[in-house]
Amino acid sequence: MSFPQALTAAADRVQSALEAELASDADAPVIHAMRYALGGGKGLRGFLVLEGAALHGVTADQAVAAAAAVEAVHAYSLVHDDLPAMDDDDLRRGQPTVHVKWDDATAILAGDALQSLAFEMLARGDDTGVAMALSGSLAKAAGARGMVLGQALDIAAETAEAPLDLAQITRLQAHKTGALIEWAGVAGAVLGRADPAPLRLYAQTLGLAFQIADDILDVEGDAKTAGKRLQKDAGAGKATFVSLMGLEPARAKAQALAHEACDALAPYGAAADTLRDAARFVITRDR
Repeated sequence: MSFPQALTAAADRVQSALEAELASDADAPVIHAMRYALGGGKGLRGFLVLEGAALHGVTADQAVAAAAAVEAVHAYSLVHDDLPAMDDDDLRRGQPTVHVKWDDATAILAGDALQSLAFEMLARGDDTGVAMALSGSLAKAAGARGMVLGQALDIAAETAEAPLDLAQITRLQAHKTGALIEWAGVAGAVLGRADPAPLRLYAQTLGLAFQIADDILDVEGDAKTAGKRLQKDAGAGKATFVSLMGLEPARAKAQALAHEACDALAPYGAAADTLRDAARFVITRDR
């Protein structure tokens, strides 16, 4: 199976699991908003969970709850980040953002419910120890020592006296973007009760490459293809990897990180080739 096929298959499997979770309450307005928020994404984080699980002999059926959980948390974060009090975006994945399509209150509630759903799904795991490990680590990755911290640092940067430097941007993005990608990367090893170190290095490097590629896409991408407004950071005078490094050095850094991510998978041999393809995809995607 090619990488695009594997990514699509994983996204479909995860989406089906999430749809099943929401099916019984489908008529509630907040459920409509949750389902809307979950649609249209690449499903990269869920894919990382399923691929990492497969490397450790864990079936997709056994891993899909964790894959769905991280996609639910990711969707929640986007819904809240798009709010007027945060990034104030009106377009996401080529569609009006949740607060634009409904209202701020519905967007807040839908995001809250998506976050709760993630932990509800993890809590049902048959192996209590693994369920606790996954829940605890996802809470940390999503919370005030992870993604929320990154968003707080990003908001603070908007009113800082001087733009952030490269080290500060790297720290910010390691939390805002990298924390969930790292969790997704190691979840398969946790499910398999295996050493997560190789996948952790892979995911940390992948997360940084992803963000640099995102900054490059913000400069030279097509808004219609990307499905969101571009060049907002430049318009706001915020520092990015591109503004600090330059376009071509940033591109070279992303490529080098993708190579490092691939090298981190050496212990798995050819079995990890699809994850290597994911690293290449991250730095060449157009959305």
